[in-house]
This record gives sequence, structure tokens and C-alpha cells, in this order.
Amino acid sequence: MNPTLTLLFPIALVSFGIDRLSKWWIVDHLDLRHQGYIEAFPPYLNLVMAWNTGINFGIPLGGPWVLVGLSVAISAALVVWSWRRAAVVLSAGAGLIVGGALGNAWDRVFYPEQAVADFINNSCCGFVNPFSYNIADMAIFLGAIWVAIKA
Repeated sequence: MNPTLTLLFPIALVSFGIDRLSKWWIVDHLDLRHQGYIEAFPPYLNLVMAWNTGINFGIPLGGPWVLVGLSVAISAALVVWSWRRAAVVLSAGAGLIVGGALGNAWDRVFYPEQAVADFINNSCCGFVNPFSYNIADMAIFLGAIWVAIKA
């Protein structure tokens, strides 16, 4: 197997797994779905339930199946790109993006809301952040920065 893929797939699997575990724990086990808000370390970190039916910041882009298809297509394109570049250093970032994209796609398929479960909310110093995000979003963001720096 191509050495880039031997790094990409485990990183994608770990980021996907951590995202799924966090969503199961917070949305289902702690029942944030119904509570809507749980103080964690106020005001810096709170759990605020938000169902994102769009892309970043809820910007609409077709229905849930369009976004699932887009996530899968981007993930497949990143795997092929990483494999062709044969750059092991890029595969770490690509793995984070793939794992995060598939984690959010999972939400759209398996949650009845057909939306991404966002729940991490950071605020500080009198500013109340109106947006929430999740572990998959962090993986995508960090992976994209990594790829941009290393490409």
C-alpha cells in the first residue's frame, strides 16, 4: 500500500471515531438534544445544541443528501490526491479532513434532524458567541490548515 494511505486512513478513522464518541456522549448520553444547554466551564466553554442543516455557519447548500454526497466526494478526492502526491506529510492533514467530513456526513444520515450536531460553544470577556461547532469541524479546520501549510 502507498505509504501516504497508511497514514491517511488511521488518522481519518481516529478523527471520525473521536467525533462520533463525543457526539454520542454529549448529544445522546448527556441528552443535550433535549436540554439545549449545559454549562461546562462558563463563560469560556459551554455545550449549546445547534443542528446545522447547511455548511459552515449554517449557510444553506441543498438538502442533506447533497451535503452527504459532497462530503463523500471531497473525501474520495482527497484520498486520490494524497495517493498521487505520495507526500506522507500531506496525508496527515488529508486524514483529518476525511475523518471530519465523514463524521458530519454520518450525522446527516443517522440523526432524525438530518443535520450536523454542533455543541461546542466558546465565549469570553462579555462576548457571547452565537455559533457552535463539533470535533469533526475542528478536524476539518486543522487538516485544511496543515494541507495549506505543507502543500
